[in-house]
Amino acid sequence: MSEKFAVGFDGSGAAKRALEFAIGHAKAHGGSVVLIHVLEWSPYSFLTPTELEERHKRRQEELDRAETAVMKPVLDALDDSGVSVETVIKYGHIADTLNEVAAANGATQIVIGRNGHSGIGSRVFGSVAGHLVQTAPVPCTIVP
Repeated sequence: MSEKFAVGFDGSGAAKRALEFAIGHAKAHGGSVVLIHVLEWSPYSFLTPTELEERHKRRQEELDRAETAVMKPVLDALDDSGVSVETVIKYGHIADTLNEVAAANGATQIVIGRNGHSGIGSRVFGSVAGHLVQTAPVPCTIVP
């Protein structure tokens, strides 16, 4: 059975390291990669119809920007890697959405990069990595 690596990707240095890790392991095991970019979106719906329309327009602009500014450059760079790479861009809570996309795509492992934030902020608000490893449907690798 070939491995399928779900990689959380936001264009950061940490995400690039996670992608390198996943590409290397996919090559070694004849696997593939699903590259996932999650845009956080507030679930609040206390808006007027005009505000909702404007919000929908901004949402589409963010999706288009993520496709052209984040995903396309990395896909172009991976074109000759020899690894099958597919992309998914979704809105939602980052860890929950990574879990959902990984499960829906049959991923055997989730890979994310660690950005180094620690201290009071991650204790108060939690971290994506902490939430992910507690709720993931498959093993997780956090790349430093």
